[in-house]
Amino acid sequence: MSLQERDKKHLWHPLKQHQLNPESLAIVQAKDCILTDEDGNEYIDAISSWYTCMYGHCNDYIIEATHKQMQRLDHVMFSDFTHEPAVKLSEELIKILPHNQNKIYFNDNGSTAVEAGIKMALQYYFNKDEKRSLFIAFEDGFHGDTFGAMSVSGLSVYNGPFEDFLINVKRIPVPNDSNTDSILQQLKTLVSNHKIAGFIYEPLIQGAAGMKTHDANGLNTILNFFKTRNILTIADEVMTGFGKTGKNFASDYLEAKPDIICLSKALTAGLLPMAITSCTQDIYEGFLSEDISKGFFHCHTYSANPVACAAAIAGIELLTSAKIQNNIQNIIKSHTDFKKRIQNHPKVKTTRHLGVIFALDLNTKMQRYGDLRDKLLKFFMDRGIFLRPLGNTIYIQPPYVITNAQLQKVYQTLEDVLDIV
Repeated sequence: MSLQERDKKHLWHPLKQHQLNPESLAIVQAKDCILTDEDGNEYIDAISSWYTCMYGHCNDYIIEATHKQMQRLDHVMFSDFTHEPAVKLSEELIKILPHNQNKIYFNDNGSTAVEAGIKMALQYYFNKDEKRSLFIAFEDGFHGDTFGAMSVSGLSVYNGPFEDFLINVKRIPVPNDSNTDSILQQLKTLVSNHKIAGFIYEPLIQGAAGMKTHDANGLNTILNFFKTRNILTIADEVMTGFGKTGKNFASDYLEAKPDIICLSKALTAGLLPMAITSCTQDIYEGFLSEDISKGFFHCHTYSANPVACAAAIAGIELLTSAKIQNNIQNIIKSHTDFKKRIQNHPKVKTTRHLGVIFALDLNTKMQRYGDLRDKLLKFFMDRGIFLRPLGNTIYIQPPYVITNAQLQKVYQTLEDVLDIV
């Protein structure tokens, strides 16, 4: 019996209606940019398996680092102990994070990184005898599936059944060339009428919303407004972090730096699950007290797993290498050239790219998980390309190690689909 058939007996897959789509393709091997299924078919992973495997699958350098670590120390609880991989990772991260970040808190995944950030903000004010309960977030943002992260997300396709149970959030539009002043007026009204704990945002590009980009100057203005009002800002860089925007972090494009940053996905190069919530020294000191209850009592069993830390250290070493930085620039140039090729195609509504992220909107309406979307996914897979449309948005976010020939094949497949959509 095939893996695909065995899968159906016990497994429940995420983001899937099994009644309508019971099949799940069995992948048996991955290397660099190529996924191989159980029948030997190969696929270019053009989205880095949800933006995680940015240095390619089964990267030899990262495997070697984790192999050495797992022979020395596999795991130890992080509440009472520390270890070299966690200490070194904190040192290496602080070197590349925005300059105001100084403390590193370990989590399990992107959702829990956001969850910790939300709880940090709420308790920061609680410890100061201020009860602040409202968060502000962008419309159509996505921050994860745990309850706090889900609360600040704005995509009802994920949140619908749970909306009566979520924390209080007010949403604002993302800034563009013409609406920053009206957003500031909206914020002034909100600040006058509510006790606001924080503003959470995906900096410059909203992933699950369809890789929608927004204005850096406008975002700077919004962030500076919150700073003048002593409201904490939380940057969700789970998707954007570690080079994908052309800089180490999307926040590097901004003059106003966040108080809290959420990291995961490419943090461990797709090899192992781990996440981090970083913060300023001021936030950390807000939890120091002779009163034990003012400590941050939030914990994950696998916090700072040494093997995951080793993978993250190796990933940072690759990210900061001349080779990977050169590859990133080559992908950016290729995206720029491809955008010129297709931006006037009648089936293309809009195009955009930031760093290695490229997106186009089809000149048609599609459901996020509808029939046309499924047909497009099959079209790509039949041609050996793994692309996963988001509604009418098709995006590319390739591993940094993708070859020019592989990237051109992805582009050509996108052009081919425009002729039949």
